[in-house]
Amino acid sequence: MDDLQFRRHAYGDPNNQADDFLAHLAENEDDAKFVKDLQAFDHRLTQALNISVPDGLADKLILRQQLSQHQKNKKQTRYLMAMAASVAFIVGVSFSLLRFTPVNLGENSLAHVHHETKALVMEQDIGFNDVNFKLASLEGLSDSKFIQQPGRVFYTSYCDFQGVKSLHLVMADENGNKVTLFIVPVESRIVLEEAFADNQYKGQSFQTADAYMVLVGEPASDLEFVKKEVENTFI
Repeated sequence: MDDLQFRRHAYGDPNNQADDFLAHLAENEDDAKFVKDLQAFDHRLTQALNISVPDGLADKLILRQQLSQHQKNKKQTRYLMAMAASVAFIVGVSFSLLRFTPVNLGENSLAHVHHETKALVMEQDIGFNDVNFKLASLEGLSDSKFIQQPGRVFYTSYCDFQGVKSLHLVMADENGNKVTLFIVPVESRIVLEEAFADNQYKGQSFQTADAYMVLVGEPASDLEFVKKEVENTFI
């Protein structure tokens, strides 16, 4: 075995028991001493790495991991709660602003008619007692009512004028043209326009003791006729 092979074997495994390796050590005292030093170092290294695991270390590591996860969850919960509080605050402020925002009755009535197109194709015959039943649930209108049938009523439903619960009717003028009537409880935010229009409908408004009455119809409809019908039958 030459010197290069010896050193490769000695560094690779100083405890090598191969015959040629042992024969080389027997013939070379310095190399044998060198291998003993390597064996002693290898033993010390093995002892240093052979560290016993303390009792309960696994449980402590698991506990530490659980505590760390708990802290992380607490931070995430606080963040989510803060976000929820912020959203609730914004919604609350928005709702408060909405409650104080003026309501243009003409614009909102036109928007309702354009949006609820199904109302104008209904062909029911609704009695004034059914209309009165719905009126009774409106704030401030529990004592208001129709005392007789105000002409034919094709449709009735509740609607909302930016937070003001109202009643939506579809009636007929003297020629059978359909006219929408909104009955809106008197509210300080509401801006009443006597006459209004867009490129498809015209409208007019008037006020009774406890309600705003808004009429919307096509240009050919007779809003004045329906207005008189309502004035003569609604108290």
